[in-house]
Amino acid sequence: MDAPLTTDKLAHLLMADPAKGFIERLSARLIAEKFDLDKLIDLTFHPNARVAFRAAWLLDATMLASPELYVNSLEYFVKRMSEVSNASCKRHYTRIMMHLTAPGAPEAIRLKLAAIDMESVVEQCFDWMIDPKVKVAVKVFAADTLFNLRHRYDWIKEELANQVQFMLRGGGPAIQVRGKKLLAGLQ
Repeated sequence: MDAPLTTDKLAHLLMADPAKGFIERLSARLIAEKFDLDKLIDLTFHPNARVAFRAAWLLDATMLASPELYVNSLEYFVKRMSEVSNASCKRHYTRIMMHLTAPGAPEAIRLKLAAIDMESVVEQCFDWMIDPKVKVAVKVFAADTLFNLRHRYDWIKEELANQVQFMLRGGGPAIQVRGKKLLAGLQ
């Protein structure tokens, strides 16, 4: 068995061209080694865009494979989400947050998130929905996250409905389908 992963070794592995299934295998290894998720979160801000993107992809795979294992990293994840500037990383952060805030998320996750101030996440999701440079997938995941948080912050419902209606005006098929579903859920 290989020596336990360090942050430097993980960054080096993420820099290499991965084979098919690489992220899934690396995720299983991180879970088995109980790798410090905060260190992986930090790697999503690596100066090398490839390392940052792959670290975000790995974070997505790892957190969603065993979310209960990472309850203690949720506050740090929430804090760092508002600092994400790499366009490719935004997709993974919003996807993770969409799943963590979903009604079917594990109870330990829901309880921990209930104790964390989520306003920075709400602001970031609205910012990404409004930004014309942000990719469609990020906008959709951000909208879903906001939909999931609509009961926590009662003002989200009206603002989200306005933003979704605005997105529908020029949105492609993916935005149309998701937007109409969200609007129906907001009624």
